[in-house]
Amino acid sequence: MNYRIVNEIKITYTRKGNSEKKITNSNDAVSVFRQHFDSEEIDYRESFYALYLNQANNVLGIKKISECGISSTMVDVRIIMQAALLCNATAIIIAHNHPSGNLKPSGEDLKITQNIKKASEFLNIRLLDHCILTASHHCSFADEGYLSI
Repeated sequence: MNYRIVNEIKITYTRKGNSEKKITNSNDAVSVFRQHFDSEEIDYRESFYALYLNQANNVLGIKKISECGISSTMVDVRIIMQAALLCNATAIIIAHNHPSGNLKPSGEDLKITQNIKKASEFLNIRLLDHCILTASHHCSFADEGYLSI
């Protein structure tokens, strides 16, 4: 076995067309997220997405971070940041759903938001919002003041 060989890492990103969608408020972000959440499962299981934006707050892309159980989903901050770096995002908005229909952020919601905020600040990427969605409503952490906590 030759131990002198080191695996080469290759990272690529392709932008197939530039998005015309500009995010100016939480309603704009929620409308993009709703296009990607499965409307038949929004009241069934939790999913977590990240929306990546450029300097002008135009959408670069969206990524499903996780999909798990009825009352929680696992979120790896490194996966969120990896995609942000890969597409040269300068801002991100995150969202997940609450199948219970309760829009109040849980303690775990607040904790993961702070972890993502710390990581994004370290990388000079702005965390603009965290939205909780139900089938018919949403809660914006930015609008409600949870991001400044």
